Amino acid sequence: MIEADAVTTLTIMLVGYLLGSIPFAVLICHFMGIGDPRQLGSGNPGATNVLRTGNRPAALLTLTGDLSKGMLAVSIALWAGLSQFDQALVGISALIGHVWSVFLRFRGGKGVATMIGSCLFLDYRLALAQCSVWLTVIAIRRISSLAAVSMSLLSPLFSWFLAPQLLLPIIIMSSLILATHHQNIRNLLNRRESRL
Repeated sequence: MIEADAVTTLTIMLVGYLLGSIPFAVLICHFMGIGDPRQLGSGNPGATNVLRTGNRPAALLTLTGDLSKGMLAVSIALWAGLSQFDQALVGISALIGHVWSVFLRFRGGKGVATMIGSCLFLDYRLALAQCSVWLTVIAIRRISSLAAVSMSLLSPLFSWFLAPQLLLPIIIMSSLILATHHQNIRNLLNRRESRL
């Protein structure tokens, strides 16, 4: 028999997955008459690809939505009294939902904003460190994927120093982000990746 605490955690993980699955890029672009972002630019339903359409308000709304998915998922886990480790599992569920959205036939975005949103409520210092790396790389190189890869590679190190109890979940999240960027990594190595 499954204990009540385990049922609560699994239930909130499912809620986190469903929240993560909400395709803000697709919804916002539809309501703003931009078109389906999956048919534009890189084909990725995320804020960076929406930005490539030239519509900055839509990109900002998409970024806010994707951040909020991770934030809301973890805040629900916090409100329910789950341990910090279980809160991180809910954050992972939201990230999985973003990457493999049930509303997009199990396809989705690359998860960077959703990961940062989750970390903001898990340990804000970790999220600040991640944002610092992302913004620094963007400012210097103007390559979104390079910023995402750099942030993902350094996130476990940040967790080791700032929140060691979250190291395993952060490694899992970072691995997912790197996996979604596998083609971008190839392009970076071949110096073919596009700039913002």
